[in-house]
Amino acid sequence: MIQADTLKRHVLFLCTHNSARSILAEGILNDLGSKRFVAHSAGSQPAGQPNPHALELLSSRGIDTSSMRSKSWDEFAQPDAPRIDFIFTVCDNAAGETCPIWPGHPAKAHWGVPDPSQTQGDPDEVRKAFLQTYLQLRTRIELFLDLPLDKLESADAQQRLQEMANRLRARGQ
Repeated sequence: MIQADTLKRHVLFLCTHNSARSILAEGILNDLGSKRFVAHSAGSQPAGQPNPHALELLSSRGIDTSSMRSKSWDEFAQPDAPRIDFIFTVCDNAAGETCPIWPGHPAKAHWGVPDPSQTQGDPDEVRKAFLQTYLQLRTRIELFLDLPLDKLESADAQQRLQEMANRLRARGQ
């Protein structure tokens, strides 16, 4: 019997430190797309723990954060790792780094968004920055979920995902 997770597509969100943006994206997709996708996140230089503001925001939206952790992208290049179908870089640094060779040649797109953990100011300003990043990522993930991904070949999916990201970036989303 085939397990339900083997029927789902796996998505990996990458950010250098895997502490804020990629953690937010993982939580959002696992919440909104759990019937079709399993989201993961990782980084080239993991911070060791998720940013507490990211976890607080996800929890406030009813998203379970109990299993979230900051981890290396090397975990997803191992033979026993889940087969990744889509990879999104959510920070400009990670997009420019030399990534591991991903088994299965997943479709890739760059969804660069500002790093809310770099926000200086009082706690309300920091929370506002995290919320803005959350909303930008949620908009992109909702559009991703609307794509007819089961009918797209890998090259076509990659082209469509990058075009979508470029349009959103041009509109400031």
